[in-house]
Parts: sequence; structure tokens; C-alpha cells
Amino acid sequence: MSFASSLIQPSHWPYSAPIVLLFLSNLFMTLAWYGHLKFKAVSLAVVILVSWGIAFVEYCFAVPANRIGSAVYSPAEPRRFKK
Repeated sequence: MSFASSLIQPSHWPYSAPIVLLFLSNLFMTLAWYGHLKFKAVSLAVVILVSWGIAFVEYCFAVPANRIGSAVYSPAEPRRFKK
């Protein structure tokens, strides 16, 4: 059994899902904050709307991560995963 398949077993999912989801959340938030810097010719209004759209996707990963993680971790523990 591979490491990846062991993480998605039902008994491990409440512990590993928040870590995976928060990792994805951080990727999208970094893209939302800094991705626009490569597109200096695009208008500020478009950049803001695209960044908000990317931040929405980030939020869609962060909220379930916190909800699932609250069942098995203390409130402070998931913050350590994000850093």
C-alpha cells in the first residue's frame, strides 16, 4: 500500500484532509496575492476581480479544512499546518 493510498483510508481522512486542504488553500491564496504581478498590462479592475475569484477558491478549501479538522484537532493545531 502506498503512502498516498494510506492517507485516504476512511480512518485517516479526518486527520489528513485538513492538512491537504490547507496546503491547497495556501497555494491558491499565494496565487491570488502575487499572481497578478506578472500581468502588469491588465487593468486593475480585472486584476482585482480575478484575485477575488481565486481567493474564493481558496476559501472553498479553507472552510472544509477547518470544519473537518475541528473534529480531530484543537483550534490552534491547524494554524501550525498553514505555516
